[in-house]
Amino acid sequence: MSTTIDSVKQQEKGAKNSTLALLALAISAFGIGTTEFVIVGLLSTVAQDLHVTITLAGLLISGYALGVAVGAPIITAMTSRIPRKTLLLLLMIVFIVGNSVAAMSGSFALLLVARFITAFSHGVFFSIGSTIAADLVPENKRASAIATMFTGLTVATVTGVPLGTFIGQMFGWRATFWGVAILGLIALVATAVLVPGTLKKGKPASLKDQVKIITNGRLLLAFAITALGYGGTFVAFTFLGPILEQITGYPAGIVSLILLVYGLAIAIGNTIGGRAADKNPLRALFWMFVIQAVILVILTFTAPFKVAGTITIILMGLLAFMNVPGLQVYVVQLAEKYVPGAVDVASAINIAAFNLGIAIGAFVGGIVVDTMGLIHTPWIGGVMVVGAALLTAASGKLERARR
Repeated sequence: MSTTIDSVKQQEKGAKNSTLALLALAISAFGIGTTEFVIVGLLSTVAQDLHVTITLAGLLISGYALGVAVGAPIITAMTSRIPRKTLLLLLMIVFIVGNSVAAMSGSFALLLVARFITAFSHGVFFSIGSTIAADLVPENKRASAIATMFTGLTVATVTGVPLGTFIGQMFGWRATFWGVAILGLIALVATAVLVPGTLKKGKPASLKDQVKIITNGRLLLAFAITALGYGGTFVAFTFLGPILEQITGYPAGIVSLILLVYGLAIAIGNTIGGRAADKNPLRALFWMFVIQAVILVILTFTAPFKVAGTITIILMGLLAFMNVPGLQVYVVQLAEKYVPGAVDVASAINIAAFNLGIAIGAFVGGIVVDTMGLIHTPWIGGVMVVGAALLTAASGKLERARR
């Protein structure tokens, strides 16, 4: 009897420890998610303070995204033999240093470099975070554990970004980066205290398997879908702050409130997207992209009107991240079929594709702003998303042919 009671207590203790470790991962995800997107609401403020154009300031988003794209697959593969907890701690140190340098930047060039380096921690964290979360719990609770970790990213879009925008508008954009650095410090302490030191080491993928990933036509097509489908929204989203201020006519203080509602829409859309993609990811993705493209085109015409423009922007938020679960699941499914020995690396490359999409979207948006004007960014983004829909249809056709 006493043995049974001891066993139950041990299980309860293990469950509690796992929950606390997942909380530490979620705190890290919250900080990382906030630092990536908070700059959207601060573009105008940073541009004015550092005497650069809005278009040039947009490089703070595309530059960060390129840092993630470079860091995710390369550094994930290079650090596969480092103990997982040690790697998590190192990533948060890079995160803290990067945001601190950003806060102290006296020039646009230094701020851009700081953002690029900070992005390395982002790419690797989300590459290994899902695996770590899954290893913390029993087999039948892996999906919920991964969802718990990503809750930090969702909460960042709902609260971290609008709060950071508000702080930046009230106390200056540097105060926002100091705040994010403090979040990183909290995450560092939480990881040191709550994450066990007995995490499994990553399984290094062979060079042969890594070559297979980047030469497999089906996986390359999936990465292209990710980049176009996810990145299309960022043609407009990168300049959402200036759009709301200069075209829709909202004062700066209201922009942070709209970003809060936008974040709530993202959270809802992410949940809907996960459920919709459970049975047939490709079919769900195709219709998500079609609706997303339509919404972006409509925004071109509704942006000058407060009510219609705000409603359209909220719908854009609902669709913006809805495709993320389906895209990630689809790539993992393909990797399990074609390169089962390098699923983690395939997942990391897809994270790179997400951020390459952000970089492309922000860069294209900058060109559109300079040559055509802010109002044209939504429909140009819609064209990118239509491209993703067409590639998704082509991938579905290949899938049916294979069967």
